[in-house]
Amino acid sequence: MGTMMSEQEALKCSSARNRGGTQRVEGKLRASVEKGDYYEAHQMYRTLFFRYMSQAKHADARELMYNGAQLFFSYNQLNSAADLSMLVLESLEKSEATVEDEDLEHLAKLFSLMDPNSPERVAFVSRALKWSTGGSGKLGSPILHQLLAVTLWKEQNYSESRYHFLHSSDGEGCAQMLVEYSAQRGFRSEVDMFVAQAVLQFLCLKNKNSASVVFSTYTQKHPSIEKGPPFVQPLLNFIWFLLLAVDGGKLTVFTVLCEQYQPSLKRDPMYNEYLDRIGQLFFGVPPKQSSSYGGLLGNLLNSLMGSDEEGEEAQEDGSPIELD
Repeated sequence: MGTMMSEQEALKCSSARNRGGTQRVEGKLRASVEKGDYYEAHQMYRTLFFRYMSQAKHADARELMYNGAQLFFSYNQLNSAADLSMLVLESLEKSEATVEDEDLEHLAKLFSLMDPNSPERVAFVSRALKWSTGGSGKLGSPILHQLLAVTLWKEQNYSESRYHFLHSSDGEGCAQMLVEYSAQRGFRSEVDMFVAQAVLQFLCLKNKNSASVVFSTYTQKHPSIEKGPPFVQPLLNFIWFLLLAVDGGKLTVFTVLCEQYQPSLKRDPMYNEYLDRIGQLFFGVPPKQSSSYGGLLGNLLNSLMGSDEEGEEAQEDGSPIELD
């Protein structure tokens, strides 16, 4: 028992020593940055990163790079900061660490500090999303998507914010962003189209819950929409009935609904394409024989559903359909 305790104490001492050593090193690096020796400090961060990684001290390496990146951002050294941000990702990828909320929050924080127009930011978000699903799924963690969506919303980059909200589970946040997007960039006559597109795309992604929440929140909070249902705008009534029909799963109801509202559905040529997909997912409609979604529709649906080989870079270029 005595031996056991001494081993545990030794481990504690060793870990405290390491922590103390790391803090001393961080103090020296901070002093270099504060003096303006940015290049030297950056190189020292890199050297330490590879030393820690070779010793399998992945968490230490990650923490050092995360703090260093924030320090460089605070001194407006954007290239050095972006480089250390990439090393944070590298430590996550190589350590095969499980995806923790805290890591996702750290990645989103670094994303928010990057120059919105930099190529580094596009590369960073692509790798971060890929890592967040264990490298297999192309769409990325819904939690990370939600954090990215909020940052982009604050930057008034509504189209990219909308894309990330679609891949999150935050229907309420998405609706609030769309209300602002519609007010800032849309025509009054399009208030119904902003939410209709989001609902149809959420349904194409099999996210029935967020489709329902985005619709109810948007229609309640938009200043130009009178209380409903029923609504003044026929398209909103269609979406309301569609959500009820999706819950019921009756093909006849879905078919009649689409026929009755054709005048409204013709306002955007994509609506009927999305409804074909929704018919297959929720009402057992067989896919059309003509093609496997070729051409424009294929590109749009692929980019929405992440089934292209380009991965997140392609999707970062904007939402599948712009609402300018």
